[in-house]
Amino acid sequence: MPTDHIRYDVLARDALRGVVRRVLTDAATHGLPGDHHFYITFLSRADGVKLSPRLLAQYPQEMTIILQHQFWDLIVTDERFEVGLSFGGTPERLVVPFGAIKSFFDPSAKFGLEFDPSAAEAALETTPDAEPALPSQAASEPKDGAKSESEPDDEPTKPTEGAEVVRLDRFRKK
Repeated sequence: MPTDHIRYDVLARDALRGVVRRVLTDAATHGLPGDHHFYITFLSRADGVKLSPRLLAQYPQEMTIILQHQFWDLIVTDERFEVGLSFGGTPERLVVPFGAIKSFFDPSAKFGLEFDPSAAEAALETTPDAEPALPSQAASEPKDGAKSESEPDDEPTKPTEGAEVVRLDRFRKK
């Protein structure tokens, strides 16, 4: 098999992460248009991820957040995004590098991206004891395996305020 010196796989992955970056930048600048909202799954211990110790203990592997009605101070840079969210009534500030993202999904457009978990997990393996950030101001609901403190682990995530919470697996081709 010939060697790929250009690394098309890396170029394609970076271009797709650019889609996520652009969509989040537009949301930070103009808000979410129409019914658009985003499910973002990321590795909670990947290099550069900053979560409170409480959230890191609750989601030690990965976490899915929803950016829909209750989030604030969304800041997007070339390398990461930062957002304020509320978990179980407690405001939090999350910092997520684009390299830590495993999947992005906008159910209103039925658009989703999945990133190579081996590349994301490689980032995790290099920093298994990453320092979590202290909580600051942050609002959206955890999803897809992420549960609020008041929700038992053996029950499915329940919708709040008329929103339907769905698992990303529903939309993957089997």
